[in-house]
Amino acid sequence: MVERTNELNAVFGALSDPSRRDILKRLSKRTMSVGEIAQHYAITFAAVAKHLDVLARAGLVTKTRKGKVQIVALAPKALAAANKHLESYRQLWESRLDSLDAFLKNNK
Repeated sequence: MVERTNELNAVFGALSDPSRRDILKRLSKRTMSVGEIAQHYAITFAAVAKHLDVLARAGLVTKTRKGKVQIVALAPKALAAANKHLESYRQLWESRLDSLDAFLKNNK
């Protein structure tokens, strides 16, 4: 349970930054080199590399080397765990909203 909590904390922490969410959006279309990713941002290459490290530690991306180039790919398994966690809340709120809707219809 603690391990799963730590994993979710890492995922949601990584997703809290808009630049990292944008990186994931770009990687959802295709794998890219770190250099290709860095071209899209007005920040240093080192800052992009740090963002990628956060995403990698959260399990949201994988990095592989091809010669001197580091290739980054989306790793959707961690997103699936976060989605599962959020899904339980969606079901709870839908149930509550359905109950509220029934209450309001019966008390017109």
